[in-house]
Order: sequence, then C-alpha cells, then structure tokens
Amino acid sequence: MLAHHTVSILGIAVSLSLGESAAEVNAVLFGSEITNPLLQARWFLRETGLYHSFTGDVVDFFFVALFTGVRIGVGAWLMYCELVSPTPRWFIKVGGVIMYVVSWVFMVSICRFARRKSMKKYHAWRSRRSEELYSEKNGHLKSH
Repeated sequence: MLAHHTVSILGIAVSLSLGESAAEVNAVLFGSEITNPLLQARWFLRETGLYHSFTGDVVDFFFVALFTGVRIGVGAWLMYCELVSPTPRWFIKVGGVIMYVVSWVFMVSICRFARRKSMKKYHAWRSRRSEELYSEKNGHLKSH
C-alpha cells in the first residue's frame, strides 16, 4: 500500500512540475482508486458486524470483479498505450509500469483471499449438506 501511494504522489508531482502527461497520470490514479469505495464498504461492514452476510459476499464479489476488470484488464491496455506512445517521458512510463506491478501484487493477495473465502464457504456448504443427509426424519435415519 505504501508503494502504491508513494508512486501516486510522485507521479502527480512530476506531472505537475513538467506540465505534461496529466492524462496518463490521471488515468492510472482513476483506475487504481476506483475500487476504493468497495474497500470502504468492506470496512464499514466489518465494523458493524455485517461482513459475514450476503451483503458482505456481494461487496467482495464486486470488489474482485472490479479490481480484475479495471486495474488488471483496462490497466494492461493503458500501460500498453503508454509504453508505445512517444509522448510520455521514460520515467513517466516507468511509474506506470510500477503501478501496474503493484496492482499485480495486490491481485495475487486478492486471489488468495478469494480462494480462502470460497473454500471456507464450500466446506460450510458440504458440512450442512452432510448433516442434512444424516438427520433424523420421523425417528429413522435418512438413507441416501
């Protein structure tokens, strides 16, 4: 997180001091901050004790989908456009690549989180299902 904010601040400062590449810097910042409302929603759900609910699952799903689509998908296209363009200076291009690499580091963490959460939900479902199969009905064990 510190690398993300440091590169963002440096990108803004360099763009302002040079008077160029504002479109590239703004596109990168917009793409990297678009998931922030969902991160804040997750925090508020945790603080109010509502995170482990359907609402928490919906927020997590949209966070992962938006992060993957915008920061990884659209981010790759923007990075390609920036790298092939002759207009931005080399250090602006390097900053864009660093931001994209930081996004991939976050993506790995998000994939681990999504896998852990999915597996936990799957095991809970399997546990409930096996309990239902062997629950008593009219005094007799239910056979499968």
